[in-house]
Amino acid sequence: MRRPHIRGHRLAVAVAVTTAATLTAGVAGTASASSTASPVAAPSASTHAPQKAVDAARTAAFAHAQATGVGKKDTLKATDTLVDPDGRQHVRFVRTHRGLPVLGGDLVVHLTADSAYEGVTRAYRHRVDVPDTDPKLSAGEARTKAAAVAKGHAGEAELVVDARADRTTLAYRVEVADSRTAEAGGARTVILDAASGAVLSNAPVDDSFLSPAVQAKLRARGERLNPSTGSLTPAPAATTEAAGTAGFPSAATGSGASFFVGKVPLSTTRTAQKSFTLKDSTRGNTETRDAGDKELGKFSDGKAFTSATNRWGNGTTSSRATAAVDAQYGVTSTLDFYKKTFGRKGIKNDGRGARALVHFGKKVGNAYWSSDCGCMLYGDGDGRTFAKPLVVLDVTGHELTHGVVDATANLQPTRVDEEGNQFGEPGALNESLADIFGSAVEFSTNNPKNPPNYLMGEKLGLSQKFLRRLDKPSLDKLEGTVDYWSKASYDTEVHAGSGVSSHAFYLLAEGSGKKTIGGVAYNSPTYKGTKVTGIGRSKATAIFYRALTRYMVSTTDFHDARNATLRAAKDLYGATSTAYKTVDKAWAAVNVTAANAPAGNH
Repeated sequence: MRRPHIRGHRLAVAVAVTTAATLTAGVAGTASASSTASPVAAPSASTHAPQKAVDAARTAAFAHAQATGVGKKDTLKATDTLVDPDGRQHVRFVRTHRGLPVLGGDLVVHLTADSAYEGVTRAYRHRVDVPDTDPKLSAGEARTKAAAVAKGHAGEAELVVDARADRTTLAYRVEVADSRTAEAGGARTVILDAASGAVLSNAPVDDSFLSPAVQAKLRARGERLNPSTGSLTPAPAATTEAAGTAGFPSAATGSGASFFVGKVPLSTTRTAQKSFTLKDSTRGNTETRDAGDKELGKFSDGKAFTSATNRWGNGTTSSRATAAVDAQYGVTSTLDFYKKTFGRKGIKNDGRGARALVHFGKKVGNAYWSSDCGCMLYGDGDGRTFAKPLVVLDVTGHELTHGVVDATANLQPTRVDEEGNQFGEPGALNESLADIFGSAVEFSTNNPKNPPNYLMGEKLGLSQKFLRRLDKPSLDKLEGTVDYWSKASYDTEVHAGSGVSSHAFYLLAEGSGKKTIGGVAYNSPTYKGTKVTGIGRSKATAIFYRALTRYMVSTTDFHDARNATLRAAKDLYGATSTAYKTVDKAWAAVNVTAANAPAGNH
């Protein structure tokens, strides 16, 4: 069974509180983290959790309690620390209150190069305080209620403080496995009021590529997808001699015949003279295993793929290794993108590789990112709508980016319905970033059998020829994706709402109007017909990544994202730069401006 991980759901707007000068280019009411940040021509480098920065940021958070909202009964745990080339530091914290985990207590403390307090980005404005920690509801009652709500097997009931939606409530967090309300018997996390037993949230654990609503629509249409596959042109021959030093295990180079990208080289591990494992020691021991058609909860329960020839798969479903080839290729391509573009070493920036389980469950027509497993989960298709595993490159890039978001801003939907459909701007921004960087993985990989473009899921065989697209999101009729922000975005399904920030990114990178890129025709509109000239994909990607890792938190909405990307553009290229001004124009072109920013919580 999948062991559930925790995904609290944030319900309010992030607020950036700082002490320096106000941003220019129309950022009303938001202060900059620095009035003297030096422009940098490339994405900032990072180091992982230097203790000195953590200690300084923690001290600053308590010293500036009015701005940070941190109280005497709070404890801060650092989850990520980034140090810029100019020495500025950004420390991300989660919080406990009276010893209990706080849902919605995340914040990022910003420090100068000499460790002086510069500002904070926090998820909530209100101070967290519960008068006592004695629940009226027993743990047993909470488990019974959660099991009934999620229709599964309840685990332990953990006391937490729910500080979401401007409330401060003593609550239980219960992980429910084998939920009959989750796809493929997955897990849900149920949050219950510890006094009344009221359900505060009930959310699926794993991020899925296809929403329940889209799956239902495809089934209702009777649409059977015919995914395009790659031709099996020759790939580099498998290496029979071990690379590097003598002895086993050692690195080797093999070749794989995939479903979607033809034949590809694969870095593998040689374990004996004629024995190889599909594990990449050159990328943090990234590995793909066979789930054996079971819904495994642990990667270690999967069966390792082995070969005597270092050749993997045959391009068809007759070989169980074929799906593994696509999965391993997609995972390593994504890791390569993040490392060479941002210097990010692994999904959590901790040097570890990523993992994948193929042949997950029986008749599962979806792909997932599981933070708890730290791996990708790929079903083989449901046999009706999807005839092949969803091991396409941009699907993998999309889902692994959810892992990057989990490890950084941890953007959360504002609500989840009984079918598992998610709603709200922070969740939509999460989906958008997964599309943006999933597309960037294609451009970075530049495989001629999987030509890079600004389309998502174009190889799945959908009748509309793609699932989503960044240049004009509303061409996605299947999900009803939108081009522009409106007040309806507050409670739009996350895949549909993702079009707002995806469109802003495309305009920032490529600009408005007609153009052909890599053989694909685009024609990107703007809200009032204004013209936007793009600054290039490289700079746009750097800005959005820096915004995600430094200036976004669990509740960041589209207007917060605008401010975050403006701050990122100022850091990288300067407040008077073309890049900074174009960020402002791109958001205005999707109707996200300082003038229509919400005054408070939605």
